[in-house]
Amino acid sequence: MSPNPSEAAVRFGEDERRNLEAILPLALAEDLGQVGDITTTATIPPGARGAAAIVARSPGVLAGMAVAERLAQEFELHDGWRAYRADGDRLQPGDVVARVVGPVRSLLAMERLALNFLQRLSGIASLTARFADAVSGTRASIYDTRKTIPGWRALEKYAVRCGGGRNHRSGLYDAVLIKDNHLAWLREAAGPGGADPIAVAVATARAHVPSGTVVEVEVDTLEQLDAALRCRPDIILVDNLGPEGMAEAVRRRDAAAPGILLEASGGITMSTVAAMAAAGVDRISVGALTHSAPALDLAMDFDPTAVDGPIVGKGG
Repeated sequence: MSPNPSEAAVRFGEDERRNLEAILPLALAEDLGQVGDITTTATIPPGARGAAAIVARSPGVLAGMAVAERLAQEFELHDGWRAYRADGDRLQPGDVVARVVGPVRSLLAMERLALNFLQRLSGIASLTARFADAVSGTRASIYDTRKTIPGWRALEKYAVRCGGGRNHRSGLYDAVLIKDNHLAWLREAAGPGGADPIAVAVATARAHVPSGTVVEVEVDTLEQLDAALRCRPDIILVDNLGPEGMAEAVRRRDAAAPGILLEASGGITMSTVAAMAAAGVDRISVGALTHSAPALDLAMDFDPTAVDGPIVGKGG
């Protein structure tokens, strides 16, 4: 397997914290409503204390520990929180990710919220790691897309980095990506015999965005690729061309403009990604990393007696 991503790659930074703080109130409100956990309030005495461990049930890559720790803080469990694994770590079944000690009412209220975040983000990291492992030893890197759950984008893109992937543009605001629908409109507007829409789009984009902004253009034929190579964008995204077509695209790029990066995209799966990487592309973008990642199986196992002092006493 590929080594864990670097510490810098998995840094939980300000963008991720802002994203978390924006959605955390929604997560709390949809689970606790206005009255809280009525089952636990009815069945667990207010002074009960206990301990729980977050445990991996299946192999994968961990992501979301800063979120779980923030939830421990929200439920006044921060003093009892102990993390044993870090984001980006490879997990095996039975690995203890963290332990938390404190009021049982708080532990039970936190349980599902913490697992929802950890399972979703670790699932993305785990799927990304599988793709990254499949292209190990090639020049290709695995990239995500904007196909994220609305409101979760910074967190989900963070999880991609935890799995050894890289982030494509964050949104429509930070990079130019000229897609087929942009070109279709420009082609229709120009009419028969009009200017090449790729040339028009790249030129106008360069003129309208700050210097240094990445300009990328999407093509789906080798003829469009040739036209794009003449325009010198930073990246050309080649969509749905297949490994043989991509190998030819790489050959043409190397001959005409070796400084331009080639990105493969379009329906790439675990069964096809290795062949696409072997074609010599620089980047492979995979929407499935975020739109189809299965949750990683993690659980919170309770042990009410594994605490210092009585299990019923002060607290809660």
